[in-house]
Amino acid sequence: MKTTIPYHKTRMPIEIPDKNLVGTLTAHHAEVNGTEQEIVERAMDNPIGSPSLEELVKGKRRMVIISSDHTRPVPSRVTMPILLRRIREANPDIDITILIATGFHRPTTHEELVERYGEEIVEREHIVIHRSHDDEMADLGTLPSGGKLLINKVAVDTDLLIAEGFIEAHFFAGFSGGRKAILPGIASATTVMANHCSEFIASPRARTGNLEDNPIHRDMLYAAEQAKLAFILNVVIDAKKKVIAAFAGDSQKAHIEGCQFVLNMSKVEKNPTDIVIVTNGGYPLDQNIYQAVKGMTAAEANCKDGGVIIMVSGLSDGHGGESFCRMVTEAQTPQQLLEEFSRIPRNETKPDQWEAQILCRILSKFKVIMVTDMCDPKMITGMHMDHAKTFDEALARAFELKGDDATVSLIPDGVSVIVR
Repeated sequence: MKTTIPYHKTRMPIEIPDKNLVGTLTAHHAEVNGTEQEIVERAMDNPIGSPSLEELVKGKRRMVIISSDHTRPVPSRVTMPILLRRIREANPDIDITILIATGFHRPTTHEELVERYGEEIVEREHIVIHRSHDDEMADLGTLPSGGKLLINKVAVDTDLLIAEGFIEAHFFAGFSGGRKAILPGIASATTVMANHCSEFIASPRARTGNLEDNPIHRDMLYAAEQAKLAFILNVVIDAKKKVIAAFAGDSQKAHIEGCQFVLNMSKVEKNPTDIVIVTNGGYPLDQNIYQAVKGMTAAEANCKDGGVIIMVSGLSDGHGGESFCRMVTEAQTPQQLLEEFSRIPRNETKPDQWEAQILCRILSKFKVIMVTDMCDPKMITGMHMDHAKTFDEALARAFELKGDDATVSLIPDGVSVIVR
């Protein structure tokens, strides 16, 4: 079989022997009705469980729009102009701040802002970038889990708080979007670490596509309520990062409808194989190893014990987290690090511990071969993975490990499927 798979900002041609290939796991096709702008406008005209945005902004002096950072492929060039136009048509004098939800990530650069919104919005609008370690935080009490709820003061010192974002399957929060704009989006590092503790990450309920009894989701919902997140615009995108559905309105009700849409589109039956080939859907989610862990969890769900995961990811931004990289690199074995994490109390969670924990969970069960020609191979091998510069090299090594008759499955976009 010859095909292409996402890699950075392009596509990588690959070949898989027919005798080995068992199947390809892809999201179901969703019927698209209208242009991207029409889909978003229709959602805004029909808010779910909420007054319209135009009604909400009337009489307000100040408002904050939470928007995703450079690691999320939110089509803000489509959504943000629509939000700004509708807000100002209803209330021309309102003071608008766009707050970039970096969560625990590095600050978004000016170039990345321009790439996200276009030059005009970046130059004209008041944009604030959240810094989880540095910014002044507002104390909103205690999370259900017991951790402190501290969020960016900009989001509290306002008359109206809304958020834009997108919904996809998430490897421990169940789904992205909605309440995640608050936690981890604009939360303090202290709050993020309490929510992402080893106990919660290890929970079998904290998995891709699951919200029910998910302890991480429960904390996030509470945070959104306490922050008074009044309205969301969340979109669903396809493999080309184009809007195929939109959900606007109440931060919980609109989000739930969007999650159900994604579940119906993304759910695939697992068919375990010896070798699983997966990507992170290309740029921006394949910028670093930190983000690539998400795609690996889809492969984890479809790989036989002791199997090989071939992760194709650009990694143009390297490891993506200094503490994440250091923890994994300094561990003698992934299993040893997992055992260390299990002994760390909830409120003593270390920065990026959660990502290291999930990566080590995968590495303790499977051999991972990372395919990239944009990253230092020593960084990859230092983190207990193999490196291959080309896909052919990785597949040949996988067959060496599992035999010429090894079964193979392909997941062209690991973050777009929910393997059940």
